[in-house]
Amino acid sequence: MQTIQLVGAILFGLALLHTFAAKSFEVLSHRHPRHAGMFHLLGEVEVVFGFWAFILMIAIAFLNGGQAAIAYAESRQYTEPLFVFVVMVVAASRPVLEAVQQVLLALAKRMPVATELALVWFGMALVPLTGSLITEPAAMTLAALMLAPLIFREGMPEKLKYAALGVLFVNISIGGLLTAYAAPPVLMVAGTWNWDSSYMAAHFGWKATVAVLINATAISVVLRKHLRATAANAPSAEAVHNAPAVPLAVTLIHLGFLAAVVVLGHHPVLFLGIFMLFLGFTTAYPRYQNPLILKEGLLVGFFLAGLVVLGGMQQWWLQPIVESLSPLALFFGAMSLTAITDNAALTYLGSLIDGISVQSQYMLVAGAVTGGGLTVIANAPNPAGVSLLRRGFQDQSIGTLGLLAGALLPTAVAALAFLLL
Repeated sequence: MQTIQLVGAILFGLALLHTFAAKSFEVLSHRHPRHAGMFHLLGEVEVVFGFWAFILMIAIAFLNGGQAAIAYAESRQYTEPLFVFVVMVVAASRPVLEAVQQVLLALAKRMPVATELALVWFGMALVPLTGSLITEPAAMTLAALMLAPLIFREGMPEKLKYAALGVLFVNISIGGLLTAYAAPPVLMVAGTWNWDSSYMAAHFGWKATVAVLINATAISVVLRKHLRATAANAPSAEAVHNAPAVPLAVTLIHLGFLAAVVVLGHHPVLFLGIFMLFLGFTTAYPRYQNPLILKEGLLVGFFLAGLVVLGGMQQWWLQPIVESLSPLALFFGAMSLTAITDNAALTYLGSLIDGISVQSQYMLVAGAVTGGGLTVIANAPNPAGVSLLRRGFQDQSIGTLGLLAGALLPTAVAALAFLLL
């Protein structure tokens, strides 16, 4: 073990502690207005890992020289942070969001339950499952924006918000398992282990669907008594936008941009080029747009890039743990380790193990996606959800322990589905 590896592990641990303490910094920003800016910066969950990644770069430069620090930073793979940033902004554009809302509203009105209850169920079940087609980050963005005025706002008990957030994060994490390209943990192993979409649907997808439906139904029943007043106070689409209706042609063009970004998700040069065209189109037709969520997307990308930089130093202690576990222990070990490291990084380490059994392959991926809702860093789309929903929580921040508590039951449902079905 090299000195810089130990330093990297220590800084990773400090970043985790900082994540748990982020809500405390937000509280301090309100109590000490003189230094509110600094406390608010330190309380931004999306800033945490990027901040500590810079500290790691400084440490590498100090210990091994500036060229070593630059070489390490440039050796990391940043496709995922870039993709999440781009797909967040495109998926949250007004034409895409309104198209999804109109389809779901039409379906909700045909359901034999209150419209707002049906919308919540769709947001918790149908939208996460569409993540298998449009990718999990896009599904998270759409679900968060759709559910925000229904659940994550004033008037809803804080405990129920965390319960709903836990269900949303878990369902997003497992909702992309119907295909081999939509969930980051699956992408890391699909090529190495020859898993295609038919394999994923047969071995993972239907089990994930069962768990998603159970979780969505349970949280909808819990929330049903609190939805009418919440939905009634939500502003109408006309009041929010105060803009002309979006023409069908503009909606189709936006959906085309989203589809192109998804298809080219492994080719950053190409999807960034598509994104530049998207920005140009939105600038040309501003009357059909809301402000793009560029700030939120950049913060999430910064968070994930920091996780990539810090996570690259953790292989020396993570991989021996993964290699030493039996299949069943690997499931629970992966589920637990996912809470403190991105699940895609964990499955990537598993793909490096020579001769790993088919059963262990299944248990590793199943455990990694099951634990994807336990913390903000457990699954790549989670920071996007936090960025879009935190304003609906007390102090405009999401507590790590609150999220963990809210995710425990839906995580248990997912675990039972993958282990028993």
